[in-house]
Amino acid sequence: MMTIFLQAEVADTLAQATQQVKTMGFGELILAGGWLMIPLALLGAASVFIFFERFWAIRKASSFDMNFINRIRDYIYDGKIDAAIHLCRETNSPIARMIEKGIERIGRPLNDVNSSIENVANLEVSKLESGLPFLATIAGGAPMIGFLGTVLGMVQAFMKMSEAGGAVDMTILASGMYTAMITTVAGLVVGIPAYFGYNYLVARIEKLVFQMEANSIAFMDLLNQPAEKR
Repeated sequence: MMTIFLQAEVADTLAQATQQVKTMGFGELILAGGWLMIPLALLGAASVFIFFERFWAIRKASSFDMNFINRIRDYIYDGKIDAAIHLCRETNSPIARMIEKGIERIGRPLNDVNSSIENVANLEVSKLESGLPFLATIAGGAPMIGFLGTVLGMVQAFMKMSEAGGAVDMTILASGMYTAMITTVAGLVVGIPAYFGYNYLVARIEKLVFQMEANSIAFMDLLNQPAEKR
């Protein structure tokens, strides 16, 4: 009889616990994380916006006609400088803008041509990297904000424990523990994707920079060829 009574009591306790878990939804968990969830949510939204905005910008800049430099070579060999410049403006890519600046400097010393191309390349790379430092800051700062929430939550828990006379009561510690754990998870949820997103975008930019350097070298080789070989 006692065994049946204990089983019934345990079952009732488990049912109550399950009911309490089900009643705490996602929104309540976020609210339990405290005010630090607000900056974490803002940082998360900013990281998503920066990643996709830069992703499409880099993708657009990377779409390039591999036959472009050959067409430029043909125009220059035929003396059609205006047609070559027009092709660069129609292409509308970082590589085309580099080559356009080089074509406009044809007739000047090759060092001046090369310097003008490098200046345009630096400007184009700077445009592509816009926003990436902030994304890197989010990747490093969001987990630190989450850790701050952990510390604040533990301080809150110990303060409540002290107010209760040192008695260990999970209901008293619950709010502090929620703040401690939820902010840590939120900080990592924001920081980890931002970290991987940043490195992915940097890798895409480095690949584009390699293409820019290769086409710049090809253009300079074109200008260095003797006239009789053109």
